[in-house]
Amino acid sequence: MDRRDFVKNLGIAVAGITLFPSDMLARQHTGIAANEADPVKKGNNTTRTIGQGLTVSSIGLGCMNMVRSTPPFVTREDAIHLIRDAYEHGITFFDSAEVYGSGLSESYLGEAVEPFRKQVVIATKFGYTPLDSRPEHIRKVVEESLRRLRTDYIDLLYQHRVDPKVPIEDVAGTVRDLIAEGKVLHFGLSEAGSATIRRAHKVQPLTAIQNEYAYWSRVSDVEVMDTCRELGIGFVPWGPVGKGYLTGDINPYTVFHPEDNRVSNPRFTTEARRANWGLVETLSDIAISKHATPVQIALAWLLHRAPFIVPIPGTKNPMHMRENAGARFVTLTDEEAASLDKVYEEYSIVGARASEDSEKLRDDGARTGTTSKDGKGFSPWP
Repeated sequence: MDRRDFVKNLGIAVAGITLFPSDMLARQHTGIAANEADPVKKGNNTTRTIGQGLTVSSIGLGCMNMVRSTPPFVTREDAIHLIRDAYEHGITFFDSAEVYGSGLSESYLGEAVEPFRKQVVIATKFGYTPLDSRPEHIRKVVEESLRRLRTDYIDLLYQHRVDPKVPIEDVAGTVRDLIAEGKVLHFGLSEAGSATIRRAHKVQPLTAIQNEYAYWSRVSDVEVMDTCRELGIGFVPWGPVGKGYLTGDINPYTVFHPEDNRVSNPRFTTEARRANWGLVETLSDIAISKHATPVQIALAWLLHRAPFIVPIPGTKNPMHMRENAGARFVTLTDEEAASLDKVYEEYSIVGARASEDSEKLRDDGARTGTTSKDGKGFSPWP
């Protein structure tokens, strides 16, 4: 059962789904140029400014699934079409990494946005496979990423995972130098805990932290979110729709591709998918009253959570991208958000959010059941 069938089964009329405002639909069908229909350029409240003054669309596009983790993958042509379509629908924040498809994601993204490079924000990452954040390796990766992205600067450069062998001060210092050289504009960390964030921020102010965070996955609430709020750092949730589960597309009968990384995820066993379905039903109940879809409520919940949060749902499907983008126009009341939180707090979620191997790569304070308060995190002292 795909997302459209799920929506129909909920009784939501397809015509009422908030893919984008009705005037945008009209403009799409009358052939008005994309830039005239672009909600960002029309002045709607669809952008956020995070960290050190980086303005992005309030919903971004993750470019991993096109080439990694959830096969089958898309062609270059389809990936480029999807990214350009996202831009036409007001998305200006695109997230990639050197490791996604061994550089293929960056290559697709670079070609796709080349005609309007100055109008978008490109985020990419270094230091995952291999887990290597030595200064000389960072510089090497940045040069390769710049070439694949067809640009002379990276808007936001993340360390993909904290390197237990390289002091975070050395990493931050290297990125600081790249910023001084104009090759990078902003610095971020992924799956970092509070202690590491504070140490890095002293050397080079951070613009964003990218950790896993969603309605059903809230490890960052333990310490990272408060640190971002205190230091004025943006928070960019990856996996914001529960790796697809919160969309309603994935049910206990879903059969995954053998190489899909969710096959090894404890929260995606048949038992877990059945036990956790009540969370999707909760999102669906509010979706009906808002003329929206479950995934839009999951994303709207994140946007309501804090003004410095910018989710980056990934997808290979143009219709799903438009549905995700439509969440910018769905506003939850405090009461609606509180009702969602109440269900979550009382729910016994089945299955860990990630495999043990995946959790091991996450910093103290970003890993389930850990804290970095009064500590230093994974990163060694200089």
